[in-house]
Amino acid sequence: MFRSLSIGLAMTASFLSAEESEAACREVTHLTQRYAVCSFDPAASDIGIFHRGRDGQPYGGFEPLLRDLRQEGEYLEFAMNGGMYERDLTSVGLLVTDGVERKTLDRGHSWGNFYLKPNGVFFLQGGRAGVLETEAYVDAAIKPDFATQSGPMLVIDGAVHPAFLPKSDSLQIRNGVGVDRQGMAVFAVALEPVRFHDFATLFRDRLGCTNALFLDGSISSLFAPALARYDNTHPMGPIIAVTRKIPGSSK
Repeated sequence: MFRSLSIGLAMTASFLSAEESEAACREVTHLTQRYAVCSFDPAASDIGIFHRGRDGQPYGGFEPLLRDLRQEGEYLEFAMNGGMYERDLTSVGLLVTDGVERKTLDRGHSWGNFYLKPNGVFFLQGGRAGVLETEAYVDAAIKPDFATQSGPMLVIDGAVHPAFLPKSDSLQIRNGVGVDRQGMAVFAVALEPVRFHDFATLFRDRLGCTNALFLDGSISSLFAPALARYDNTHPMGPIIAVTRKIPGSSK
């Protein structure tokens, strides 16, 4: 399902202590299915959403992002594909990076998972993270530092999305994000094909997230050195990443 990136990419793990890695990422079993789960405190971790590199082109993967970060004196602690995208790797819906709206919110109707209403927005603002259904996000008039829109919502105010069937035969590798009761941003990717309903209950019942958002399906990719994950099998649009300054860097 994945292959290792270059040695230089894998070496980023050496900057992160074993204790920190184990605290951030772990493997979780829910309803007999396995998931990789990583949790970060948005008040203490540098979480961002990345899309275009120094050359103005979409990153398309973790390795180009790593190279840009290295030039800025930073390294990659964690990353995950961060929402659905068009053929040219632009986001389908809302994208905000560094406080600038790169693409507007999509409140329209069409086919596909993104438009399986309600969809929603994952956002970061002033050291906190949030997930809100799209119309609730509009009503809240949030001015985020970073935001990405995707769909469908997995959990809405503690309720599983009403379209999900407990016995559905649609099984896929899936990834998503939620925010737990302590305000931690919680990222999960299935390690084996799962149905939407089971993935939603992972966030609600096991991870304690009253709101959670589906990010994507079969293209789900993860960079998590603690779990020996350096996925590089699919192109990506937006990328959610946790970064840290390289010790001794002057930048």
